[in-house]
Amino acid sequence: MERDVERQHLPEEIGKLGNDELIIRLLFTINHLSRWLSPIHDETRLVRAVRRSEPSVKELVVQLRDEDLRVFPRIHAIATQNRPDLDRLPPVLRSEADQAWDRQAAVFEIMAEFRLLRQSTTSLLRSLPNDAWRRDGTSRIEHDWTIRSQAEYLLLNDARLLAGIDEALRRSGAREQIAAVSRAPYEELRRLAP
Repeated sequence: MERDVERQHLPEEIGKLGNDELIIRLLFTINHLSRWLSPIHDETRLVRAVRRSEPSVKELVVQLRDEDLRVFPRIHAIATQNRPDLDRLPPVLRSEADQAWDRQAAVFEIMAEFRLLRQSTTSLLRSLPNDAWRRDGTSRIEHDWTIRSQAEYLLLNDARLLAGIDEALRRSGAREQIAAVSRAPYEELRRLAP
């Protein structure tokens, strides 16, 4: 119940963050993943879900990476073009070879891809002056996006997926026999962020 109440306030909390704070929180996602996953040596606990209807830790990390793959081109287009038509951006589709690689890759390899993408995203965001965060791109398929709204969207997506990874790790027992610092739950880590 407490977690549900905290999650309801997350969008409001994100709206109050300054641009620099938002960037720091986006970077913290990488730190949270490293803290949780690096000490785990039993890859099967990360690849297999406890229940068939739930995603595994690996599948959730893939979702994190894929969302950055989708959002980065939008942010880049808005930052470099005057009111770009976001619907004209080529869709980000994983080829069959990419999907095959995802299936055989270790969680840490996918996490490394995500780290590179997130660092590219935050590097671009850091290079922008504050007034550029209001720049927008148009979309008839979804809705218009600003750079700020895309960054907020990524942070909300991170919160959802990190909460899912935290729960999947708890249920799988992957955290047994590892240091307490690497077992810190997402809600506790989120409260420590600036």
